[in-house]
Amino acid sequence: VQLQASGGGLVQVGASPRLSCAASGRTGIIYNIGWFRQAPGKEREFVGAITWNGARTYYADTVKGRFTISRDNAKNTVYLQMSSLKPEDTAVYSCGAFMGGRWYDSSDYDYWGQGTQVTVSS
Repeated sequence: VQLQASGGGLVQVGASPRLSCAASGRTGIIYNIGWFRQAPGKEREFVGAITWNGARTYYADTVKGRFTISRDNAKNTVYLQMSSLKPEDTAVYSCGAFMGGRWYDSSDYDYWGQGTQVTVSS
């Protein structure tokens, strides 16, 4: 499975951009998808995840209530709708796919895509 995150860029505080994670390859096997982010000088941080069928979502406390994850399996795409962005949300956002394990632990993920930079300017 190949994943590609897109939709990042330079945005203002309070903006509401939407990131996309497009899957290709063995998409006949539908994976759970998670979003992580990494800011300069910091460790990768769990942002949120969605089950393979979209029935459940999980969020880090730092983004709960501001970010929403959804998916369209017909388009092989998972979305991260961000809102009320803060400067501390500045990071490279990446998506990963996994069959099972701990949503919040990147070591349990099977596939990763290249990330997309989100810079929040005040």
